[in-house]
Amino acid sequence: MEYIEHPWDAIYNKESKILILGSMPSPKSREVNFYYGHPQNIFWKTLAQVLEDDEPENSPDARREFLIKNKIAVWDVLASCEIKGARDESIKNAKVNDFHDILNNSKIKAIFTTGKAATELFNKKCSERVGREAIYLPSTSPANRAQQAKSEFMEKWRQIKLYL
Repeated sequence: MEYIEHPWDAIYNKESKILILGSMPSPKSREVNFYYGHPQNIFWKTLAQVLEDDEPENSPDARREFLIKNKIAVWDVLASCEIKGARDESIKNAKVNDFHDILNNSKIKAIFTTGKAATELFNKKCSERVGREAIYLPSTSPANRAQQAKSEFMEKWRQIKLYL
């Protein structure tokens, strides 16, 4: 188990319409210093397909620009926790982020969470304070390969277009 404090601020601006939350950046994401940084994570590819846009270059600046251009905010549910590697099921002593600033300084219409752990953490620890529940999106991590092959995977992800 390793104690991790979230290393980055949320990415958003006043025009952001949806917020996509993971649980906590993986070791690989922390290593490359940006969200969904594992080379086998299909977050960026999936988002580009849903938006019918080109996948952004593999750089923090290009990915940040892609999010802002598409009115998408990204952050994580947790501010800190104890975790073993990237295994969400090992999370202990979780402290959640404060979503007050992002929700008051943007046009967020919906909050989506990537993966079961992020959804459960948000809906259990944040939804009452925030005044809404998160909408579940299947995880894009390499650990979720079997689910990603199913047609429901993209169907769930396409929900985000309803709010953009």
